[in-house]
Amino acid sequence: MKRRRFLSAAGLTGLLGAAACAVQRTGPTNPYYDGPVSDHFDGTRFYNPGGQDPKGFGDLLKWQLGGDKADWPDGVGITQDRPAERVGDLRVTMVGHATVLIQIAGLNILTDPVWSARASPFTFAGPARVTAPGVAFADLPPIDAVLLSHNHYDHLDVATLRRLHDRFAMPVLTPLGNDTILRDEIPGIDARAADWGEVLQVPGLSLRLLPCHHWSARGTRDRSMALWASFVLETSAGRILHIGDTGYDDGRPYAAAAPHGPYRLAILPIGAYAPRWFMADQHQNPEEAVAGLIACGARHGLAHHWGTFQLTNEAREEPPARLRKALTDRGLQQDMFRAIAPGARWDVPT
Repeated sequence: MKRRRFLSAAGLTGLLGAAACAVQRTGPTNPYYDGPVSDHFDGTRFYNPGGQDPKGFGDLLKWQLGGDKADWPDGVGITQDRPAERVGDLRVTMVGHATVLIQIAGLNILTDPVWSARASPFTFAGPARVTAPGVAFADLPPIDAVLLSHNHYDHLDVATLRRLHDRFAMPVLTPLGNDTILRDEIPGIDARAADWGEVLQVPGLSLRLLPCHHWSARGTRDRSMALWASFVLETSAGRILHIGDTGYDDGRPYAAAAPHGPYRLAILPIGAYAPRWFMADQHQNPEEAVAGLIACGARHGLAHHWGTFQLTNEAREEPPARLRKALTDRGLQQDMFRAIAPGARWDVPT
């Protein structure tokens, strides 16, 4: 059975943000962050220096009404993993979409955790999961930290973060402004925010925030009022580059990351890229992800942001197929950059 098409999460969030453009001309205030003007903050909104703003409302409608959306299955079977409580070296387990369990040097870290059935502000509409989470929530090991890259609904899921807070009371490390969203929604949560170039620390982990090319919105009046970022994780078992979402932006996110290596692993998005005329500024494609892996000097790559929620036009299996071809075209080994299914684990070589 094929999946009924709903407005995608990217389209839904874009619709909310684009519809706000006329409202925002009246001079909105930022509800999340009040800080000094910088090279990427104009006093109200964050922006990509020298980059591209998200497309407007007319382009959004052109995309949503244009057809060419591939049919996705209603469901794809997986085998859920039961992770070890601790791992001494480096193991990654795919949960789904941008949610990865990183087990490194005795630490357990989750990225952009989403266990909800939909990536949406609504429980009754919006993109629905086509795979179960690769790890059942009850089977999670103790979580020491959550990394939250930005506030789009397929990355910041309040329901999941509330469950994690209730169970583990772990710190959530995130770019500026997202901490306010979390504290408003989840009283008592340990939300810690930083700007690009700054470092957050928890025992055993030093986390540096770096630029990536993206944007943010939760509703109709808050477009780009909370920051987005990529992360450099430094531990005793090596360094990891994690990018939750980014456009390739002529390789600038990777140029910013390269000096902070060497990287044992880069966790990079490969999906939600079609059509390119609409998505290129905010979502890189698999070929760009391979170019980024090379540019930042990572020894291995883990692909994410594909195959769980249908956000854009491409077929479900297209991103990993294009990733394999891109590696072949570059003369690289297939196991250097892996797109693994939810529930699969990988012990990353030293």
